[in-house]
This record gives sequence, structure tokens and C-alpha cells, in this order.
Amino acid sequence: MKIVSKNKKATFDNEIIERYVTGIILSGAEVKSIKQGQAKLDGAYVFVNPHGAILRNAIVPVWAHANTTTKNGYVPDRDRRLLLTKKQLLELSTKRKELKAQVVPVVLGVENNLVKLEIALARSLKKFDKKNRRKEREEKLKIQRLAKTVEVR
Repeated sequence: MKIVSKNKKATFDNEIIERYVTGIILSGAEVKSIKQGQAKLDGAYVFVNPHGAILRNAIVPVWAHANTTTKNGYVPDRDRRLLLTKKQLLELSTKRKELKAQVVPVVLGVENNLVKLEIALARSLKKFDKKNRRKEREEKLKIQRLAKTVEVR
């Protein structure tokens, strides 16, 4: 999958439990805009119930070459339906309630000329967990830098 947009905040603020790849219902101008890499998932979230899943607050700007009727009245952060099977919807909604987790969009990409969205079942992290992650990452970087400077003979 060719990645168009990542939601870095979602992976930093949350512990990812399980990932799903879904389709998304878009207009033609939105698809072309996404393929040009103009979509943003910052602040987006997924609303899930047993009847359907909806992507909210994802920004897809209007395609530059779209006709004027498409540009007039276009809302870049409108709600977009996700394509999930009934089994997946039921599984997501029950696991979300059991684990007290949320569903967040992680990656928006293009696969075989189709726009795909990777969503994840995630549990939010506490502040001290985020600090520990940051410390571990810094320690790994220090070790890598030291390994590069010291030659092993």
C-alpha cells in the first residue's frame, strides 16, 4: 500500500491493540485529491456502531482541477462512511466496549488504485507511559550512535 497520510498522533497517544484495513466511500474528486497526497488525518476519529462506521474530521481538500459545481458547497471535513462487513462491525463494537478502547484512523493509502484506510482499536496511554516511551527511544538512539562511533574489531 502506498501511504498517503499517517496519523502520527494516534500511534503516539494510544496503544494499538488490533488493526483493520477498510475501504472508504468517496467522490471522484476526493479520490484524485487523495492520490495527489493532499489528505490529512490529524484529529480524525472513527465512530462505530453495529449499523456502520463513519470517519469524522478527516480533511480531504477539493481537487485543484475539479469543476466549479464540485467546488461550490464542498465540505473538506465531511463524514465519510467506511466499508466494513457486518461481522467486522459487530466485532469492532463489542471489542471497543469490552476493552474500553477507541477506534482511530492510522494510515490512509492507495492499494491497487483503491483508497484504503487502516483503522485500529486503541487504548489511550497515560502521561508516564508516553514519557517512558520517549526515554526508551532516546536510549536506543544513544546506543546506535555509540555503536557507529566505536568500531568493532
